[in-house]
Amino acid sequence: MAAAERQDELERKSVKEAARLRLREFDVGDKFSRLPLAKASVLLPLVVREGRLHLLLTVRAMQLRRSPGEVCFPGGKREAIDKDEIDTALREAKEEVGLQPEKVEVICRLVPGIDKMNHLVTPVVGFIEDTFQATPNPDEVSDVFVVPLEYFIKPLNYKALPYTTSSGYSNWMHCFIYDDHERKTSFKIWGLTAHFAVLLALIIFGKRPTFEVDYDLDNLISSAENNFMNLYASVYERKKSNL
Repeated sequence: MAAAERQDELERKSVKEAARLRLREFDVGDKFSRLPLAKASVLLPLVVREGRLHLLLTVRAMQLRRSPGEVCFPGGKREAIDKDEIDTALREAKEEVGLQPEKVEVICRLVPGIDKMNHLVTPVVGFIEDTFQATPNPDEVSDVFVVPLEYFIKPLNYKALPYTTSSGYSNWMHCFIYDDHERKTSFKIWGLTAHFAVLLALIIFGKRPTFEVDYDLDNLISSAENNFMNLYASVYERKKSNL
């Protein structure tokens, strides 16, 4: 191995190790798995390129009924064959972009979110090799791209959008526009996908973002869990009142 290659390898390892240590502190395991909502999972695939962490994202196929053309992470609903949230995320990533489960180094599960269909969505974080070549399933995915993780705390193009959930819970939604200069394409990353990307970036970098976030950054773990439980309580109250 040439000296430059060896140096690259060392840098990649140290970037990964620092991220691993931070992420393991935030691993929620199966803490929220028993909540009585339908389950879904997404994989947040981290890749190191040129010494920097990047996130792999997909664009949903235009013929899909739900959220066609939107940017999201590989993922989907839990199926009976899945042991847990990690299984769901890995199975979906294989189906959508051809990522083999054994090629993912799973690090942790983060605080979940709730999507517009009231699924409990668990983000599963894992490292993939920078040599990974996606083979998108055209029925589900029209494009695959990567974004530097730091973009989700220091964006060039960002706005906050007000929104209210079906249960009446009001908040702000992150919306990023990412210009991929190599491919001369712009991607809009928002909603739950942006929410998970921001949380991941806050955990790994431990820096204040250039925009407002709904967290106490000195107590990020408890703050993220409290925010989620408030959202869950509003959804659950609505479900009960509809029975």
